[in-house]
Amino acid sequence: MKLSGENRIKAPPSEVWRALNDPEILKKAIPGCESLDKIDDTHFKATVVTKIGPVQAKFNGEVELSDLDPPNGYTISGKGSGGVAGNARGGAKVKLAPDGAGTLLTYDVDAQVTGKLAQLGSRLIDSTAKMLAGQFFNRFEEIVGR
Repeated sequence: MKLSGENRIKAPPSEVWRALNDPEILKKAIPGCESLDKIDDTHFKATVVTKIGPVQAKFNGEVELSDLDPPNGYTISGKGSGGVAGNARGGAKVKLAPDGAGTLLTYDVDAQVTGKLAQLGSRLIDSTAKMLAGQFFNRFEEIVGR
């Protein structure tokens, strides 16, 4: 599954960058996030509960930040296990650019799911992914763009 988009955030790139690296802000913005713990500057552990169609899963996973270019962007990659529901793996390139007094955040995501989740069909998975991305960025903008 591939997904891309952009959001305008009412905060300068340096503030958006700090927020994208703050586990407390990310935990509040990620739909269904139960925990997000920083292991070091580029690694996190997370637990997220989500529902895709009739399948609800609790994913335990790891996230890594790479290609760090503060405050212009990074690559975020992760993998998670949802038990019998299946597994997810993916990554995103996140770019930040000045946009007047704010920031234009663009992202390109590539993700794969296996197990029961993969059997649901790509349309359902894609629409759920778009919905979750929208929820994340709306919450993120509310928190950061005050």
